[in-house]
Amino acid sequence: MDIQIEQSYRDKALSLLKTDAEKIAQLIKVQLDNLTMPQCPLYEEVLDTQMFGLSREIEFAVRLGLIQREEGKEILASLEKEMSLLHETYTDRK
Repeated sequence: MDIQIEQSYRDKALSLLKTDAEKIAQLIKVQLDNLTMPQCPLYEEVLDTQMFGLSREIEFAVRLGLIQREEGKEILASLEKEMSLLHETYTDRK
């Protein structure tokens, strides 16, 4: 495969994964902005499902050689930090 095409696929894969991660980050931000509302189990389930889906996308991209495992771990770690902040902030306000 042409090196330029291969790099293009890698760039596209990373861009798509980051876009999906940003959507999850927006869900987290909305929840952080509305902490006065009771914690919603459905919302948490949606977040968990989105995180699981993203982790599977990342694993697929790694297996195809489109991204490095470390790049995927960084994307997930960033979101996990935001989720942790959400839980800490909510717990502190109880």
